[in-house]
Amino acid sequence: MASLTPISHSHSLLKRPNVRPPPPPSFFSSFILKDFPYSKTLSLKLPRMLTRNVVVSATTAEKPRKRYPGEAKGFVEEMRFVAMKLHTKEQAKEGEKEVKQPEERPVQRWEPSVDGYLKFLVDSKLVYDTLEGIIDKAPFPSYAEFRDTGLERSEKLAKDLQWFKEQGYTIPEPSSPGVTYAEYLKELSEKDPQAFICHFYNIYFAHSAGGQMIGKKVAEKILDKKELEFYKWDGDLSQLLQNVRDKLNKVAESWTREEKNHCLEETEKSFKYSGDILRLILS
Repeated sequence: MASLTPISHSHSLLKRPNVRPPPPPSFFSSFILKDFPYSKTLSLKLPRMLTRNVVVSATTAEKPRKRYPGEAKGFVEEMRFVAMKLHTKEQAKEGEKEVKQPEERPVQRWEPSVDGYLKFLVDSKLVYDTLEGIIDKAPFPSYAEFRDTGLERSEKLAKDLQWFKEQGYTIPEPSSPGVTYAEYLKELSEKDPQAFICHFYNIYFAHSAGGQMIGKKVAEKILDKKELEFYKWDGDLSQLLQNVRDKLNKVAESWTREEKNHCLEETEKSFKYSGDILRLILS
C-alpha cells in the first residue's frame, strides 16, 4: 500500500526541504482500488465524489455473470423456457402469446376435416423425412448424436398414410407449408448448426407433448377415435426424450454463449413454420 507519511517528512531525510507536497486532490487521486482491500478503508477522508466512484467500481467488478432462465439445469431447459413463452395461455401456463391464428384456439373448438388432416400428415412426413435424412448424412459431426433416438416419425407416418389409402382416400402431394419448411431446414443444416438444432428440438419435443393431445382430439372428431401410428413410440417415451435431452445438453456444452443465444433466437421461426403446417388441419 502507498505510504501515508507526508511527502515533505520523508524527503527531509534527503535534505530537500524545498519540496512541497502536491495539492490534496492530486494526492488522493493517486490511490487506486487495489490499495484498499475492503470498502471500509475508503473512509479515509477521501473526497465524496471519489469515494462514490470507487465503491461503484468495486460493486461492478464483483457483479456475477448474467444467468439465463433455465441455464442451471442445462441448455435444453433454456430452449424449453423460450418455447413455452411462445405458447398462448390456453396452451401453456407460461405462455405469453395472444391468440391470433385459428390453430392457436383450444383444440376443443377446432373443426377439422379429413382432407385437411391428410394435408397435415403429408407435409409433416416431408419435414420428418428431411430431418431424418439430414441427421443420417450429418453434414456437421454433432448431428450424428441424434441418429436412432427412437423419436423418428417418418416410418410411422408412412404407415398412417397407407392406412388412409386403404380406406379409399386420395393422398395429396406435399403443399407449400411443408415444402417451404423442408427446403429451409436443408439450407440451415449446411451452414448453421445451432439454428438447425433449435428446429430439431422443437419439432420432436412439441410433437411428443402438444402434438399427442391434438392427435387424440382430432381422432375423436373425424376418425372414430382411431389412434394413428404417428402418435405411438416404441419404448418408454419419457426415457427416449430424456436420452435426447442429455445428448442436446452435451452438444451445447461446446457452444459459446453467443452461439447458444443464436439457437434460442431461432425458436420463433420454428414455431412459425410448424404453425403453418398445423393450420392445414383446419383447411
